Amino acid sequence: MALMTHRAQLISRHPAVHSGVAAAVPSVTFWRVTNSVRPYHPLSFRESGQFVTSPSIVTDLLDYLNESWTQFHATAEAKKQLLASGFILLNENENWDLKPGGRYFFTRNMSSLIAFAVGEKYSTKSGFHIIAAHTDSPCLKLKPVSASTKSGFLMVNVQTYGAGLWHTWFDRDLSVAGRVILKTGDGAFVHKLVKVKRPLLRVPTLAIHLDRSVSTEGFKPNLENHLVPLLAIKTEDRAVKTEDNKRQQINKKRAHHPLLLQVLSEELGCSADEIASLELNICDVQPSCLGGGNNEFIFSGRLDNLASSYCALRALIDSCTSSRDLEDESSIRMVALFDNEEVGSDSAQGAGAPTMFQAVRRIVDSLSNGRSSENTYERAIRQSFLVSADMAHGTHPNFPEKHEDHHRPELQRGLVIKHNANQRYATSSVTAFLFREVAAIHNIPIQERHGMRIHDRPILASGVGIRTVDCGIPQLSMHSVREICGKEDVDIAYNHFMAFYQSFSSIDQRLKVDF
Repeated sequence: MALMTHRAQLISRHPAVHSGVAAAVPSVTFWRVTNSVRPYHPLSFRESGQFVTSPSIVTDLLDYLNESWTQFHATAEAKKQLLASGFILLNENENWDLKPGGRYFFTRNMSSLIAFAVGEKYSTKSGFHIIAAHTDSPCLKLKPVSASTKSGFLMVNVQTYGAGLWHTWFDRDLSVAGRVILKTGDGAFVHKLVKVKRPLLRVPTLAIHLDRSVSTEGFKPNLENHLVPLLAIKTEDRAVKTEDNKRQQINKKRAHHPLLLQVLSEELGCSADEIASLELNICDVQPSCLGGGNNEFIFSGRLDNLASSYCALRALIDSCTSSRDLEDESSIRMVALFDNEEVGSDSAQGAGAPTMFQAVRRIVDSLSNGRSSENTYERAIRQSFLVSADMAHGTHPNFPEKHEDHHRPELQRGLVIKHNANQRYATSSVTAFLFREVAAIHNIPIQERHGMRIHDRPILASGVGIRTVDCGIPQLSMHSVREICGKEDVDIAYNHFMAFYQSFSSIDQRLKVDF
C-alpha cells in the first residue's frame, strides 16, 4: 500500500462496511486523506489476514483513571489487570526462567512497570517492539513535615511536583492518596496504598474585594505561601484522660497533623501509631467523565500520561489473549511504564535508569539458554523499535496562534507524530515512515507536527541508540488539574498500538537502511 501523509479531515459519521468485516459493523468515522475518502474502523488485525472489530476501551480508561489517583495506584491497577490476563509476575531479585510464548511483568518501586510477551518463534536474532509511557503527573505532594497552623486553621504544607498549572488547583475539592509503610506487632513492615475518596482539603482563593489587582495584573500566587491546603479549623486544647497524655505528647512531635493521621488510619484499618512513613499526593476528587455536547470529550486529571499508559497496557494485553496470537511472532512485545518523567526521569524508577535495558538483557540471556554470544544483546537492540507515547498539544481554539499554520494537531484525528530537526524528539524520517505505515495498512488516521520538548534529550533513544518514534494523543489543558482529550483519539491510539504489536515485524522486514 502506498504511504500517504495523513492530513485527515473528519467529514461525517455513517454506517459502512469494510471488506472482510461482518455487516453488523457499527457506525464508523470517515476521514479525508489527500484526495480520497477512507473509513476509519476500530479494527485489529489478529490472524489469517482477517480483521475483527475492536470494542471501545473508553469506559475502561475512565475506570482506570478513577482508580489511578497516583503513580502507585496506576501501577497497582496495571498489575491487577496483567495478573487477571494471565501474565506472570517476576521478581528482579530472582532468576528468570522465561519461555517462548510466555507473558511476564515486574514492577519497581510500585510506580514503574515492565511487561512483555515472548513470540513463539523468538530467536536471538529478534528484537523488541516497545511502547513506553509514564505513570506520574504534575501534582502537589506533602512535605516531609506537613503540619502547620495559620490564623486558626490546620494547614498542610505541600511542594509542587513537575510543571503544573498551579492556579487550577485553587478552589477544588481535594484529598490525599499515595502509599504508607505500616509497622506490625511482630516488628515487620508492610507497604500499603491508601486513597481518601472524600473531599478533605481545599486551597481557597482570595476574594476579589481584598485584591482588586487580580483583574488587571492576573492571578499570581506565591506558591510557598498561598498554595497551602487547609485541613480543618484548629480546636482548643481540652483536658484529656491520663492514659491519653503520652499519646498526645507523641502526636505533638509528629511531622503530620494527628487529624490527618487519624483519617489515614481509619481508611487503612489500623491505628495512627502503626503508620511509620508515608508518601502522599494531593488529588482532585472529581471523577473522570465524558463531556461535551455529544459526549465526545474526556474530562479528567492525569490524562498526561495515564491515557497513553492505559492504551499501551491494553494493547499489549489484548494483542496476546489467545495462544494463537503469539504463534507466528518472532519478536518480543513490551510495554514500559516509568515514573518521574515530569521531573526529568532521573530516578531509580524513571526512564533515565537502566531498568528497561537491563530487562532486555536479562530476557535475551534467559531465552538464549546459555547460547548467547557476546553481541546478542547489542543485536537485539539494533532490531528493536520504541514508540515513546506521551500526550501532545492539541490546537487550542482560543489560542490558535500558538501553533504553526501547517502543524496544528486536532482532537479526534488520531495520534500525533512529533518531529524536531534539532533532535529534541527522537523521531527520524525512517521511524516516522514505519509508524505511519502501520497506520496506513490498518486504515488508521494519524497526524504529524513540528515541536519542542521540555527535556534536553530523548532519554531512552540516546541511551543505547534504539530506533524511536515520539507520538502522543492530542489534548487541551495539559498539566491542569483537569485536562481534556477526544474520546475517539483514545480508541484510535489503542488500535494503532494493537496494529504496531501485531504487524510491525512484517513491515520492518520490508525496509532495509544500513545495508
